[in-house]
Amino acid sequence: MKNKLAFKLNNREDSTIVLFLHGFLGSGAEFDAIVNRLPFSCLTIDLPGHGETQFPDPYTMEKTAEAIVELLNELKINQANIVGYSMGGRLGLYLALNYPERFPKAVIESGSPGLQTEQERLERIERDRTLATRMETDFDQFLINWYNQPLFQSIKAHPKFDQMLRERSRNNPIEVARSLREMGTGMQPNLWEKLRSHQNPILLVVGEYDRKFVALNREMESICETAELLIVPDAGHNIHFEQPEAFVDRVHTFFYDLGR
Repeated sequence: MKNKLAFKLNNREDSTIVLFLHGFLGSGAEFDAIVNRLPFSCLTIDLPGHGETQFPDPYTMEKTAEAIVELLNELKINQANIVGYSMGGRLGLYLALNYPERFPKAVIESGSPGLQTEQERLERIERDRTLATRMETDFDQFLINWYNQPLFQSIKAHPKFDQMLRERSRNNPIEVARSLREMGTGMQPNLWEKLRSHQNPILLVVGEYDRKFVALNREMESICETAELLIVPDAGHNIHFEQPEAFVDRVHTFFYDLGR
């Protein structure tokens, strides 16, 4: 049985194709409002354990990346630009660094190249396993605790936050727990060295209130000569939800200014 991804391809007159990778607990549908504002042909997918996608293989970053490349091959798409958020940003960075000929430009929203030491990775793996167990035990309480994290404080004031929370609650807790165990930050390959030598353009997008990721992405920008950092005012971790117009404008400009 092959690793199949649920997807939606929105064909437009513009020949530019943009692949959208959602965050943890989300789905491809979380980018609908963004896709509708862009002139590009947009490919949204449900990552393993989310939406309509389940895999026979482990939900690792490597296996997920292989499935995405296979999907592009089946759709006869030779190249696609990337927009990836949080978990999807980590995956998008992995794709951009490991398949540069397939993904020439990338917008990485609140993303990370992974943890740099073995101790950090082991501690994060243990933490994510604990969170996954809590998710399987009481998913509703897990969601409350998840969005009580400091990086999500600004999003809770958004008028559509309750709607987003209801959409998140439709996930299968067993499947998203598996995703956390197998593709959490601790399980992610360390991408820092590859980032240093990367030659394709990358736009790093963070919200001004998300201090942890502002600091992290400043470091990313400092080691990658082709990376540009954008700090969006009045936004936390999820910029495309909190400030969609600013996000769309910058994504549109980035892809067009760099040529298509």
